[in-house]
Amino acid sequence: MRTVNLNGLGDVSRLSLGGGIGQIWGETSRDEALATLHAAVDAGISLIDCAPMYNNAERFIGEAFGGRPPQGVRFTTKHQLGTPGPGEAAAALEASVDASLAAMRLPRIDLFFLHSNLHRDGYAYAFGESAKAQFSTALSIYVEEVVPAMEALKAKGKIGQWGITGIGVPEAVLDALAHPVRPAVVQVIANLMDSPGALKRYAEPARPRQIARAAKAAGLGVMGIRAVQAGALTAAVDRELSPNSPDRRDFERAAPFRALCARWGVDPAYAAHRYALSLPDFDVIVLGVKNRSELDLCLKVEADGPYSDAEMAEINGLGLRGIGD
Repeated sequence: MRTVNLNGLGDVSRLSLGGGIGQIWGETSRDEALATLHAAVDAGISLIDCAPMYNNAERFIGEAFGGRPPQGVRFTTKHQLGTPGPGEAAAALEASVDASLAAMRLPRIDLFFLHSNLHRDGYAYAFGESAKAQFSTALSIYVEEVVPAMEALKAKGKIGQWGITGIGVPEAVLDALAHPVRPAVVQVIANLMDSPGALKRYAEPARPRQIARAAKAAGLGVMGIRAVQAGALTAAVDRELSPNSPDRRDFERAAPFRALCARWGVDPAYAAHRYALSLPDFDVIVLGVKNRSELDLCLKVEADGPYSDAEMAEINGLGLRGIGD
């Protein structure tokens, strides 16, 4: 398993196990989720990416390791802060950390993310504006309350580093990366369509590769998420989706990609993960796998290494980047 120095966390595996083990991406049993956790660590995956929103993921981590995870394995979690009342952000973030520590049976979170979208003050979302207070945080709150609260959690020893989820409005994410006190790591969409799918609530283009470049230029770590775009870049979506779902529309748009994979004789999930691991500016790719079979496919991807320039050009030549914007 190749490793990379992720800003402030030291060397971690290029693959990270994500929230699929929490039973959020299709069906999996508790026993299979626990077995997948152990298999991932045994294979050299040393970064487990979690969140309270990932259903049972935090609890399963606590069960799997009983408070004594293998040496060198690091853990992330997150908090969907939204729009708290004035002066309430710090308490909300600390309460979330405390709950996650209890569920995961850990003494410290290695990397704690603001899970909210970011937006500039006064911004109106194209989709879900009425629910903005639940899923999004204004830059003024981020600068005045979130950043000091994150630094305070570091000083208390409850977290090692902190980061942001870079799926919010691109201009606001870039503003946060340019702030004098920066996160250690940002999570960014990393798929061949550049698509956040159902996570995208704004009308502007997503611009994930620009965000990743800006983060690297600032010396930050970058974790890539949604390599298979919530199943849109697999052979078949593993859960029910409405015909109007952005993820369903991405699946339909990705038909040329599946045709290319058929010509190459590879599973689309294999090709999508290998593409993500071949992208510049991304240190780690988070896996949404839910069982050992899906994990084994991703381990083969990592062992096979990056695609050649010609292979990447052939995938890019399908013209799928940004077509959902």
